[in-house]
Amino acid sequence: METTMLLVLGLGNRLLGDDAAGPIVIEQFVQRHGECPGVSWRDGGTLGLSLLPEIEDADALVVVDAARFGAAPGTVQVFEGLDMDEQLGGRKQSAHELALADLMGAAALGGRLPPRRALVAVEPASTALGLEPTPAVAAALPVLVAAVEALVARWALPGSSGSDHAGTDVNSDVNSDEGVAAPVCPALQEVAHEA
Repeated sequence: METTMLLVLGLGNRLLGDDAAGPIVIEQFVQRHGECPGVSWRDGGTLGLSLLPEIEDADALVVVDAARFGAAPGTVQVFEGLDMDEQLGGRKQSAHELALADLMGAAALGGRLPPRRALVAVEPASTALGLEPTPAVAAALPVLVAAVEALVARWALPGSSGSDHAGTDVNSDVNSDEGVAAPVCPALQEVAHEA
């Protein structure tokens, strides 16, 4: 299988309200940016072992998901590297959060955990049956998209520097990274220059 430089994976169930945030963000990316060389946008749904090879083959991984981390509903936070591992190792709030932790653990055991990895999470208000996210999470979708765009712009080029930053609250400043290289996706050029 050909190596994917950067895998952007949206997780969640579209029938469970705020849990749909990950797939919605992926859908918006495809509409906004189309195909980008070296970047794979993937709606991972509620996960499965079939995603393990894609995770193992990625040089960098960005997961977008609704996850509980003790903040107000609609709060967006980025967990990079070891902070992502710690977030996934805590108390699980959903079946796919547990499955993601298992997949990351399996990749680590095989020595194929992506060295650059981040969880871009939004605190859900409700994951009850529903076809639309709550107002708090719907309002946070542009912040989620901007946070993912910033990571893609930072990590999409060979040789660009990635680091294991602490969990970052991105609600006020999604483009806080310094030294962003030009992305491989021309549509993200502006994001790289703003950062």
